[in-house]
Amino acid sequence: MAAGPPPPLGPPVLPGFSEEGFGDKFLRKTRENPLVPLGCLCTVGVLTYGLISFKRGNTRRSQLMMRARILAQGFTFAALLGGMVVTALKSR
Repeated sequence: MAAGPPPPLGPPVLPGFSEEGFGDKFLRKTRENPLVPLGCLCTVGVLTYGLISFKRGNTRRSQLMMRARILAQGFTFAALLGGMVVTALKSR
């Protein structure tokens, strides 16, 4: 039998990781893929303008803004998928 130090009696010491808060994580993710928050802001802006147009009775502009909202949502979704692909390729 090899003579060595006795096994530790307490729980093993794990490396410490700093807790990442919501704000820190949001900023990190925004830096990694800035097109997703931009697409979200565009979607909200177009939606808001479309609802205001609808309330004022301008149905033509309201319909145009709802179509633009769909385009903005598509852009956001494509940016999200693109960011996921880039992240997956980086991890390899």
